[in-house]
Amino acid sequence: MPFHCFYCSPNLYTKEEKQAIAQTITKFYAKLPPFLVLVNFIDVDKDNFYVGGVPNDKYLRINVQHSADPVQGCRRAWVKAYEKAIEPWTKGKGIGWELQM
Repeated sequence: MPFHCFYCSPNLYTKEEKQAIAQTITKFYAKLPPFLVLVNFIDVDKDNFYVGGVPNDKYLRINVQHSADPVQGCRRAWVKAYEKAIEPWTKGKGIGWELQM
């Protein structure tokens, strides 16, 4: 079961953007029933999110957990496609971000 956690500032994404992100991510798991794909947005206010020791409200940390290997040996290609798909909500917003799998 894929679980994607977006650690972000409370006002980084609108409700509509969050839904669009979740739908985009769900498409990456076409072989799974959609109800198995979990996307969680965790609001972290500026006073609790530091980058280089400085408070930051324009930074996103994405943590992806898989209980099985859905990419089956093509991990780099999968990550590249994933980053391209979510680009409107990362590079497109002009924020710093990081992906952890």
